[in-house]
Formats: sequence, C-alpha cells, structure tokens
Amino acid sequence: MPYQVTATALGEWPGTDAVEAEKAIRGELGSPHLPFLAELPDRGVGSDAVGRTATLLVDLHADVQPHGWRIVDRPGRDAARAASALSADLNVLADVVGSEERSAEELQVRLLGPLSLMAGLYLHNGERALADAGARRDIAQSFAAGVAEFVARVRVAAPGARLAVQLAEPDAARVLAGLLPTASGYRTIRSLPAAEARTAWESVIDALREAGAEQVLVHLDAWEAPIDGVLEAGADGVALPAPSLTVPQWERLAEAVESGKHLWLGVVPLAPPPSMRTADIAESLLRPWRQLGLPERQLGAVRVTPAESLASLTPERATAALARTVKLADAVNQLAFG
Repeated sequence: MPYQVTATALGEWPGTDAVEAEKAIRGELGSPHLPFLAELPDRGVGSDAVGRTATLLVDLHADVQPHGWRIVDRPGRDAARAASALSADLNVLADVVGSEERSAEELQVRLLGPLSLMAGLYLHNGERALADAGARRDIAQSFAAGVAEFVARVRVAAPGARLAVQLAEPDAARVLAGLLPTASGYRTIRSLPAAEARTAWESVIDALREAGAEQVLVHLDAWEAPIDGVLEAGADGVALPAPSLTVPQWERLAEAVESGKHLWLGVVPLAPPPSMRTADIAESLLRPWRQLGLPERQLGAVRVTPAESLASLTPERATAALARTVKLADAVNQLAFG
C-alpha cells in the first residue's frame, strides 16, 4: 500500500542494555516501519542528549562541570565516556543488523538540534553558550562539520538502509522567544534572531543531506513551534505532539504536506486508560486530516509515534508502546483505505 501510515518513535529507550534495546526496536518496527538507533540515558553521563551530540563537534570539546556540559580546551573523561558509548551503540547496531535474515530498509538516528545544543552547552564563565554570538557561530559550524563522519559510521553499521535523521529541538521555541534563563537564573537570555536560527538549521540540514541522509526532520514541542523556520531551512518535515496542536498549526502542516513535506505525529499515549480504543486514537488523527481537506492518498507522509519519550518506562512497557504504535498505524490504514 503506497499511501500507508507507518510507525516510529522518538529515540530514547529505557534501561542500559543496548543489545536488548536494538532487538526489541527492530523486532517491533520492521518494514515498512522505521526502526531507530536506541539512546539509553539511564547509563548516565555521556549517554544524555547533550553529551551524545557534543561528541560530533569538530575542533570543539565539551566536558561535564557542576552546572552541565562546558566547552573546554581538551576532551576529558566524560567526553571519552560519551564517545565510547556512541561507538558501542553503533557496534551493537551493526551486530544486530548483521544477524537479521532481512533487515529493515530504513533507519532513524536522533541528534540534538543546533539551537538546543547551544542552550545545553556552557562557556568557561559558566554562562550558556547561547548567550554569546561567537560561541553560537562556532558550535553551529563545528556541528555541521561533524555530522558527515557520524552519518558515514551509521551507514557502515546498517549498510543499504535509507537514513532518516531527527534533529530534536526541545528548546527551540524558548530560545527564539528569549525565555531561557541565564546560568544565575535572575534574568533570561536575549531571544535568538529568527534568521540566525534558520542559518544554523540550514547548515546542519545541508551537511546531513550531503553526507547521505535521505530525510532530515526536526522534532518540536507544539507551543510556539517554529514550523515555518525549520521548513524554510530545508527540513523534509517536522515531528510534533498531535494532541497539543492548534488549528492554525494544523492548517500550516496541511500546506506542508501538500508541498511534499513529511509529518511525524506523537499520538500514542504511554499509559492509555483501559477505555481508550486504538480505533478512537486513529479517528482522532483522521478527523483533522479530513477537516482540512487532505486526501487519504497523502497519508503516506505521516508516521505515528508515541506521544512522549519512552525513557520513563521499563523496557517491557516500551516494547509494548511500540507494538501499540504499529497497531495504531494499521488501524489508521484500515479506516482510511479499508
């Protein structure tokens, strides 16, 4: 079915066992769904989103200080832990993929987006790197320079798989609105100009695409989501929590889908009440789709995901959440196409 809705998730996974995580993910999300490289934040420092993404920086180094990850002159023990964890995860991915009789045709990897990376890194003086224009420029350029090697390593681990990259931007709206607090907490950091944000996104998206990524999507929170900014920067689509979307946001997303963009919708609750049926969730997705006049044949632009990160669950419950997400995709397709 060329127009079918498919399933994926947002990247994080509970526990510390990378082998079991990859087996569970790939077991539930076989083709046509989108399996992903697991992130295991329960392992601690170096497996968090900031530390993991900071390992990609070229000619910039970060290490953990009392207030968080700080730009330093040379990599330290925590940076080494982050790099080692990422290498181990890629080795596990290669082993699991190599043992499969028929590997999934696609793979997703998640990185922190440039705005959230700037917000999560600190300078020598203890302030967020976001507050310094020179530091922002250096981080954006260093990040864009580092993604090519990362993509190459992923493609070695999963040869032949079409690669989708999710840039997670949980702080983007607050960065653009000037709502992130300074390190002291007594004031907020000046809002980032929209043009500078687009330039940062564009440089990373272009670098990922040149390195071989087939799709680059940006994951945003619904509140004040800068949908136009990331799409104008060249993103192939956006990932958003569906229940929180406003009518104007749905209308903007409809325009994006009609222009060929992709849409990942967080619609599957982690702990659904017993009375909630899969068919009800499917209807809640199809209802705005039809109200906006979008044809069913364009549902192929949609992937459904859990509504939140799976990291707060047990591995067993996370696996069950993936199964529910696949079941939801099937239910949407059944309702739309019979």
